[in-house]
Amino acid sequence: MRYETTIQRPVEVSGIGLHSGVPVRIRLVPAPPATGVVFLRTDLQHFPIPASYKHVAKVSYATSLMRQGVLISTTEHLLSSLYSMGIDNVFVEINNLEVPIVDGSSKRFVEMLAEAGLRTYRRRRRYLRVTRTVSVEDDTGKRITILPADRFLLTCDVFFQHPLVARQQLEMEVTPADYASGIAPARTFGFEQELDKMRDMGLIRGATLESAVCFTPDGVMNPGGLRFPDECCRHKALDLIGDLALIGRPLLGHVIAERAGHAMHVALVSKIMSDASLYEVVGFDQLPARAAEQQTALVS
Repeated sequence: MRYETTIQRPVEVSGIGLHSGVPVRIRLVPAPPATGVVFLRTDLQHFPIPASYKHVAKVSYATSLMRQGVLISTTEHLLSSLYSMGIDNVFVEINNLEVPIVDGSSKRFVEMLAEAGLRTYRRRRRYLRVTRTVSVEDDTGKRITILPADRFLLTCDVFFQHPLVARQQLEMEVTPADYASGIAPARTFGFEQELDKMRDMGLIRGATLESAVCFTPDGVMNPGGLRFPDECCRHKALDLIGDLALIGRPLLGHVIAERAGHAMHVALVSKIMSDASLYEVVGFDQLPARAAEQQTALVS
């Protein structure tokens, strides 16, 4: 895309917070150029919290943002859809502390954005292009790496000791069409044997089989089964995109996530943004011809 975007008209959805269990309503509202994505706590006099790595508060089981003690939890699914569908600027009005989980995926958010429509401004869009390889890893073999590239590419690898999951891998270029059909419908998931532990930690108070996939020791509890054979890997890719959106600009690079999670995603973002020698900010006209053609195709 050559120019920045927002939505044409407000749209809203209500639901329950996955971890808090609180009722919540969000309303997406058009925002001016150069605004980015900004959450507004309408129950707290529209207190603003920009969707930025600078405001990350917690990354355990979800990505939460905080500014001056005001919290917004479980932001990743909404941010993933805004980022992948090419929305640069939007106000997210929210009347409680957690984004609604809806059905556990980003499908409803993508539908909302289609209902809202796309508005293009005359302000030129700026991309963050990674210029050097950056990697974060731990002593268990989990790792996330980003390689220089002129497109936004993902390779996501997961492994869980379960007969319906085991090792799964997904490789893709993130485009609105591919995201809407292949990533957005993938739901958050958990394992039956871990539910009591998570509830004891004060988590998943709002979880139901309508908002998450629950794996039994040898199957899946949800009556409708899985939406994709590799739904776990696709949802991890969904989460990853949402966390990378905290960079605040469209990303050009090849991200390779090997059993990574929210904490590692955010650690990669922080490592990139803490060292200006690792990236450059470029305009559409500075992209190679092939990459520019692909970016233009994203909105056609």
